[in-house]
Amino acid sequence: MRILTLTKETQQNILENLLKRSPNSYGEYEGRVNAIIEEVRANRDAAVFSYTKKFDGADIDAGNILVTEEEIREAYEKVDPKLLSVIRKALVNIRDYHSRQRQNSWFDSQESGIILGQKVTPLARVGVYVPGGKAVYPSSVLMNVIPAKVAGVEQIIMTTPPGADGKVYPSTLVAAKEAGVDAIYKVGGAQAIAAMAFGTESIPKVDKIVGPGNIYVALAKKAVFGYVSIDSIAGPSEILVLADETANPRYVAADLLSQAEHDEMASAILITTSRTLAGQVAAEIDRFVEKLSRKEIITKSLENYGYILVADSLDDAIATVNEIASEHLELVTKNPFEVMTKIRNAGAIFIGEYSSEPLGDYFAGPNHVLPTNGTAKFFSALGVDDFIKKSSIISYSREALENVYKDIIQFAECEKLTAHANSIRVRFEENSEQK
Repeated sequence: MRILTLTKETQQNILENLLKRSPNSYGEYEGRVNAIIEEVRANRDAAVFSYTKKFDGADIDAGNILVTEEEIREAYEKVDPKLLSVIRKALVNIRDYHSRQRQNSWFDSQESGIILGQKVTPLARVGVYVPGGKAVYPSSVLMNVIPAKVAGVEQIIMTTPPGADGKVYPSTLVAAKEAGVDAIYKVGGAQAIAAMAFGTESIPKVDKIVGPGNIYVALAKKAVFGYVSIDSIAGPSEILVLADETANPRYVAADLLSQAEHDEMASAILITTSRTLAGQVAAEIDRFVEKLSRKEIITKSLENYGYILVADSLDDAIATVNEIASEHLELVTKNPFEVMTKIRNAGAIFIGEYSSEPLGDYFAGPNHVLPTNGTAKFFSALGVDDFIKKSSIISYSREALENVYKDIIQFAECEKLTAHANSIRVRFEENSEQK
């Protein structure tokens, strides 16, 4: 793994390299994705079934696109009871954490006759996309469904690509059932996103689509945004470890590799104030890679987007951390909680050497759906807020409005909106029936 001295130039080069991974850079795929979306929008179920046969090799039709209760029972029989126990423990942690995020409607009544407030309403129907193919992510099912359940969403549907046999991974089905999904449909890719965005004979239109996927799924979500809401346009996974001379190099190396194994475009970066630690981590990485099952993927990931940066000072290191705005940030320093107070931009912050990133992926409770590609500067982790909407409440008595109506008229006339002004003025004309 390359070791570089942290300078303004190396920081800029790394930022530019990381941004190449953004879905916004994949214009070459947009035409194909848009064609799929338009085909599904026009031909609905027929297009969904055709694309499922083409891309997944499965014969899906109106009679078997919906996962049945019998299929879910079969899934429970195939899942290791120990895994089911872990899923249930993780579910409790995730639900408890997100329950603290709930918001309530509020109203403020004043003696002057003014009532102001905010009405919080859950979304009516949400669609959750879950990857299939070579990937099995029951953890993503929990992370996307449970905040919606906590928020009070009325109906949660899920789409996931089937295997050629028309079946869905048992662990995916079990996680969905445990989390409270209302209906599961056997469809994946851009065609699944289009089906949820516009509706088909079999799949209902949703209000919001959440969940990870490949580049086609990401671009499809981008394309349908505005017809429905989406969580984000997720890029490849990334981890940044900020460490000093007190860090255990073996732990740091293992944590960096935990994200590099996702895919060839994943990013793993260490920023340290210790050149000695830098060398030790690089050596540990070489030893680990030889033993890990996804060696080829890890090697390509580190070659493309892996860096060890040696900073002159902790302040310089923190400044670079905030510029990169990583999806996952680990703080392994002498005073990590003090360092945490200086972090402005990160999707999730893991503090201390026993708070390894996979703890957040699976079990601790905070959401693992996080902003990537520097978007942690302005986006947050998926949460209950993503599944509610807020309506403003305004109520004025005649007396309350009379105290301010001339001010409102002046504002409206300043903007040359005379109908706005008239809407207020008419209530206080001499011949007004309300006078």
